[in-house]
Amino acid sequence: MDAFYASVELLRYPQLKGLPVVIGGSRRAPDDELLARHAGLPLHEIPVAEFPLLRDYVGRGVITTATYAARQFGVGSAMGLMKAARLCPQAILLPVDFAEYRRFSKAFKDVILSIAPVMENRGVDEVYIDFTEVPGGQREGGRVLARLIQKSIFEATGLTCSVGVAPNKLLAKMASEFNKPNGISIVQPEDLQTLIWPLACRKLNGIGPKADAKLKGLGIETLGQLAAQSLPWLVQHFGKSYGAWLHAAAWGRDDKPVVTQSEPVSMSRETTFDRDLHAVRDRQELGAIFTDLCERLAEDLQRKGYMGRTVGIKLRYDDFRIATRDHTLALPVDDAAALRQAAGQCLKRVPLTRRLRLLGVRVGALVRTREWVAAAGDPLARELLLRPAPQTSEQDADPYTASLF
Repeated sequence: MDAFYASVELLRYPQLKGLPVVIGGSRRAPDDELLARHAGLPLHEIPVAEFPLLRDYVGRGVITTATYAARQFGVGSAMGLMKAARLCPQAILLPVDFAEYRRFSKAFKDVILSIAPVMENRGVDEVYIDFTEVPGGQREGGRVLARLIQKSIFEATGLTCSVGVAPNKLLAKMASEFNKPNGISIVQPEDLQTLIWPLACRKLNGIGPKADAKLKGLGIETLGQLAAQSLPWLVQHFGKSYGAWLHAAAWGRDDKPVVTQSEPVSMSRETTFDRDLHAVRDRQELGAIFTDLCERLAEDLQRKGYMGRTVGIKLRYDDFRIATRDHTLALPVDDAAALRQAAGQCLKRVPLTRRLRLLGVRVGALVRTREWVAAAGDPLARELLLRPAPQTSEQDADPYTASLF
């Protein structure tokens, strides 16, 4: 989908179309402050001048997404709002509204499933679709079906999307970025040298910042240069598994199927504070945030029908170091009180002498609630569901203190 969160907001506030708009920061109900000042006035009639500007933001929030007008100033997803304010102070800042985004996500995916039922869900705004057996799916190399999907999504939701068509998921993912917004790009095997090899290595899904930096250090900046390296050379520098993947990916090879059903590995909730908090001096505030994270995570588990055995925490300190701790329970849980208690045990094993920037809670070793309930009276079935038991993990090398919140 094209700038998905921002596009949903522009349906609500069409008067902001064409303007630089950033979504992020506060998670308050999106219209409370505006409606308080303009009681009874329809949202689409609120004057543009009344919306908050990015230049006035103070805090540590990050951008969830931005309109293409804002991106022209170098503003992008995951960027800190304060940094973005220096790049584009005139941008309008809107808070996130995840409930609305989930509603539109379901709507556009329902449209796709009605046309092409072999669909892999890749999050709130992205999917993979297998065109192979869809009637007419191969016409014009897939362009006809891509147009139909775009048209149908727009008619149902008012939103646009960009489609990349290719022989495999790796190339299709890259192609989907070629002609945004509302574009269609087709990459055939014979297009590899002209369309893919000139691209920077970072454009390949699976090459992160560290791998990219290492490749640049070895004199490799484009996918063409990567493809020119031998398999033994890549294995020597990047290891057997990743080196082999780099070699195959640079040549456009990917045999991963479109997966229509998959189980989540874990679920988590985390928040970055507006100011650094201390475990002792800000204990009450941290405790409230900690409890809220556990309650929201429990709601996620219950809504999606999962329970989990491994509960973990994540802390980011004021010096940006990260500490994590996990605790594996005897039985899976999905309620806030149990999550809070288990996460609290993890807190006893982390350093809490420095101020904190971020706090997160995670649940892993998931089982489906209905399966667990069905197996509750069957010792053998229960034993199978509890395997394998993840190992407790710790990350950092500092001694811990006994200060807890």
